[in-house]
Amino acid sequence: MQLSEQEIIRREKLNKLVEMGINAFPAEEYVITDTTESIKQDFSESKQVKIAGRLMSRRIQGKASFAELQDSTGKIQVYFNRDEICTGEDKTLYNDVYKHLLDIGDIIGIEGELFTTQVGEKTVLVKNFTLLTKALRPLPQAKTDENGVVHDAFNDPEMRYRQRYVDLTVNPQVKEIFVKRTKLFNAMRTFFNDAGYFEVETPILQSIPGGAAARPFITHHNALDIPLYLRIANELYLKRLIVGGFDGVYEFSKNFRNEGMDRTHNPEFTAMEIYVAYKDYNWMMDFTEKLLEFCATSVNGNSESTFGEHTISWKAPYPRVSMTEAIQKYTGFDITGKTEQELFDFAKSIGIDVNETMGKGKLIDEIFGEKCEGNFIQPTFITDYPIEMSPLTKKHRSKEGLTERFELMVCGKEIANAYSELNDPIDQRERFEEQLKLAEKGDDEAGQFIDEDFLRALEYGMPPTSGLGIGMDRLIMFLTNNPSIQEVLFFPQMRPEKTVPQIELGEDEKVILEILNSQEEPFSLAEVKERSQLSGKKWDKASKTLTKNNLVKVEKIDENVLMKLV
Repeated sequence: MQLSEQEIIRREKLNKLVEMGINAFPAEEYVITDTTESIKQDFSESKQVKIAGRLMSRRIQGKASFAELQDSTGKIQVYFNRDEICTGEDKTLYNDVYKHLLDIGDIIGIEGELFTTQVGEKTVLVKNFTLLTKALRPLPQAKTDENGVVHDAFNDPEMRYRQRYVDLTVNPQVKEIFVKRTKLFNAMRTFFNDAGYFEVETPILQSIPGGAAARPFITHHNALDIPLYLRIANELYLKRLIVGGFDGVYEFSKNFRNEGMDRTHNPEFTAMEIYVAYKDYNWMMDFTEKLLEFCATSVNGNSESTFGEHTISWKAPYPRVSMTEAIQKYTGFDITGKTEQELFDFAKSIGIDVNETMGKGKLIDEIFGEKCEGNFIQPTFITDYPIEMSPLTKKHRSKEGLTERFELMVCGKEIANAYSELNDPIDQRERFEEQLKLAEKGDDEAGQFIDEDFLRALEYGMPPTSGLGIGMDRLIMFLTNNPSIQEVLFFPQMRPEKTVPQIELGEDEKVILEILNSQEEPFSLAEVKERSQLSGKKWDKASKTLTKNNLVKVEKIDENVLMKLV
């Protein structure tokens, strides 16, 4: 393992601690009595406290030092005084351990008493401290220059997502996003539980991927010797429970779709689905807008949130616009009664990228997505989807060719999908068969299986039911003003981290690097070779090693051949 200079120094300090008999990673419980937040809320002079956290900064001035301790609730100033900590003749704990062997990032426990400094800062006077964990890597530390410009801030998105543990430590404001995420889940649970609905769990590994049009991840069950699929949706299992006699069930489920990634899509995501017997999609629209108003207020303290340049009002009721009306308004084209070829030709004529594998439903979806979605900023129900787009939805009770379905659009994105659920097993079988035809035609998102067990369940009888699915990741994006889904996931999916090759440099390579480091301007190749005093064979080998590993670059400018650091 190739260590940086700082990492080497920290390991040397660890060895010195061990030599002194100090365990840098003790196992025993460290009992705390307070947090930084509770201290500030219930502050009283001379109160005895015992806290623990990470050392984030310090200013050592001889036998005294002010430092900053950060725990899960915030930061507080702590004051180390040699004579308060080391009351006897032995000053080792302060002079050696605190001043020279502790580092920023170390986790320590502190016993002390509270006082207020002359400038009014609430502070802990340290009476004793215990090293609880030695940090072997330095934390990135931002510095502000005399002009107020911040340098070396830990703000590169890829680094932040890969090292979320560092992000949460040095950018504590990020934690608030995830606190609000948990508040959202708790609020939704409260709303459902108060309504009398029952939280359940259904399989993640499924023999048939159903409940949505999506490409699944495939795995293999060794003991059963069968292929299995990570679920793309939990819909069909929750409906089985409605068949079994539950009047209302819901689940927060991890779903997996083997598809593209962008700022609003992650292959692994969290959805909430709820199914309520004896209801329809009109009832579900009323229920959904009340639910989201309640959730927004629980998360943010009021029924509004900011997303980019928009202020979103989650207060019920929300407008209701049919898909046919939306497409006609924004394209001038009426999709009613149109054939697949007519839809294909129209989509082509307005510049939408479509192909022959797409059926009517996919074509309509593309037209709506390209030309209509982005116009709906405030929460709006898009209703009455064409039957070709909705294989699990009841046919509309009064509008031929449509279904009783809605999607909730916010800032041009869908965050909820709901139906009057199809409970006719004969109709459902025909819809599954239509999906199979689309799959055979080349649509890799169409259903490629007929779930015979689900059809059997429907044949036993499922009462009239309405179901709702909400993308929880996308919803929390809108409630916390984050345009990227990666910001609201602790550990978003990413490409494997590129490993930096470890290069062992010999003395000859080091000689060349030392010469090039001696000035900012590039040297002529001849001058570097001359100053290195290397033989021709050694020069060739060393210079090739450096250029091959992209440490040094040789380039010709006009008539000059130059060598410089990369």
